[in-house]
Amino acid sequence: MTNTGGDRTSGRFDVRPTATDHFAWLRTRLSIERTMMAWVRTAVALIGFGFSIVQFFDRLGSLDGAAPPRFPDAPRYLGLMLISCGILALVISIWQYQWGVRYLRSREFAVIAGIEGGPSQTPVLYVSFVLMLVGLFAFFSVFFRFL
Repeated sequence: MTNTGGDRTSGRFDVRPTATDHFAWLRTRLSIERTMMAWVRTAVALIGFGFSIVQFFDRLGSLDGAAPPRFPDAPRYLGLMLISCGILALVISIWQYQWGVRYLRSREFAVIAGIEGGPSQTPVLYVSFVLMLVGLFAFFSVFFRFL
């Protein structure tokens, strides 16, 4: 930003339409995508592991010769907590993703973005919503013991 005598004529900084600035914008956009995919991987692991714990200990208790558990509902509570953490991670990551994309697609960066009204989201957002539904199904199936 060129600041002459304390006069702020532009935003926080000047955006120049150069190739380096455009590629910097693309790198930032792709880093938001990578971060979102990392959140999705973490949520899949939490939801899957929580559901697996519940199923494993339910099956283990039905084996002949297995000692009765000291706290029979502990695996169910642990599984519900892990599934809840996975769903919460998805909610937070979707909010963070939306905020970052909205910021990068703002009028301030239109000069270097090179995108004229095209789609602002990629499939990772839609996968996240589907995974959230899967996580909610897993949570309620464990909570109400559907499976």
